[in-house]
Amino acid sequence: MTAQLTDDQIREIFEKYHTIAVVGLSPNIDRPSHDVAKYLQAQTKPHSYKLVPVNPNAESVLGEVAYSDLFKVPPEIRIDIVQIFRRPEYVPAIMDQVILRGDANVVWMQDGAGNEEAAEEGRKAGLTVVVNDCMFRQHYRLFRKGQ
Repeated sequence: MTAQLTDDQIREIFEKYHTIAVVGLSPNIDRPSHDVAKYLQAQTKPHSYKLVPVNPNAESVLGEVAYSDLFKVPPEIRIDIVQIFRRPEYVPAIMDQVILRGDANVVWMQDGAGNEEAAEEGRKAGLTVVVNDCMFRQHYRLFRKGQ
């Protein structure tokens, strides 16, 4: 069972962390990963975000260099959040990379990417883990709705 974060905890994630590695970010404008990442990239201070696309089949996405996996992201790029747009069966290997890389604070498994076993491993490693929720939906709900 996923422990749900409070609105204050989600708000803190968006306010505190600004570099997001998006695993499974598609260059295809019809894919949800593209829409969510484009929305996050378009935000301005204090909610501005640097995207780091992770997709072995793309050289760049949304004007940013893409990397084949988290280990290929140069160490001088400190990742705060790893956002996952992959099927649940691929998430444990991604979580292993997150834990071994050691710089992320948050793993956000988008809708449909949830894997409870991987989430528990992340929590044991000290990560904040969000399962089966949408960063766009939460950011919009907490910061943009009604503006």
